Amino acid sequence: MAGGMPVWKYLSNRVLTLVQNAMLGSKLSEFHTGFRAYSREALLAIPLLANSDGFVFDNQVLVQAIAARLRIGEISCPTSYHDDASSINLGNSLVYGMGVVRTSLEFLAWRWGLAQPRIFSESAQDRLSVASHGAGPR
Repeated sequence: MAGGMPVWKYLSNRVLTLVQNAMLGSKLSEFHTGFRAYSREALLAIPLLANSDGFVFDNQVLVQAIAARLRIGEISCPTSYHDDASSINLGNSLVYGMGVVRTSLEFLAWRWGLAQPRIFSESAQDRLSVASHGAGPR
């Protein structure tokens, strides 16, 4: 919050992170910064085109990486909130939060074999095989 993050965003991020870690069986310190780096192999291993065009895209990619059992490392980064740095308002934040919960529920349904959500449409093992052999789009 030292970087100007509003209290409501901080609390929402912490609650969503706690909920997602519980639902996904992960131990990430934060799901919602939007600052990510992925290897080429990781990007080839997940069906990016199945994801949303909105703010929840980043979260979907992270959940897909968890589903594919990709290694995830975390590096802390400073926050800086001002008019040009954060374009998500309260309304969009609520839509994002619901998208995060939906993505987590889809993950659980997929893991338990109850559904085949589009964002988990291919088996993680098949995607990893394609990525490790260099096949697929370039």
